[in-house]
Amino acid sequence: MKTYTPKASEIHRQWHVVDAEGLVLGRMATEVATILRGKHKPTYAPHIDTGDHVIIINADKVVLTNDKAADKVMYRHSGYPGGIKSQTYSDMLDRQPAEAVRGTVRGMLPKNRLGRQMLGKLKVYSGPNHPHEAQKPAPLVIEHAKARVS
Repeated sequence: MKTYTPKASEIHRQWHVVDAEGLVLGRMATEVATILRGKHKPTYAPHIDTGDHVIIINADKVVLTNDKAADKVMYRHSGYPGGIKSQTYSDMLDRQPAEAVRGTVRGMLPKNRLGRQMLGKLKVYSGPNHPHEAQKPAPLVIEHAKARVS
């Protein structure tokens, strides 16, 4: 069986806006990663970037469940011996909420040139405003990522 490869003329990219207010971080990130990869399209091919552009607004109002904000730790390394740094998600969401959301989505994409190309189509903003109105983005509703209040 031959591998399907979409031609450049078959790849049509759309713009989507996700309002992250009240959404669970991990569940939202999986949906966004699926759209960035293009898995929601019939022309999906794993070796070509066929995904759409995604704009995430209100990244500072994202929710983590089960006290993960205080327990879960993000690590980064400078590349030098002893250069590992860590901080909790609650600290990261207080200081740089857009980078916390971007890093979570980044972890769900391929770790190669293709993944970096897909990540370039993700725009994350802490507030409700974004400078991409000219692209006429369509709102994307992610229902099953809503935080349950009990």
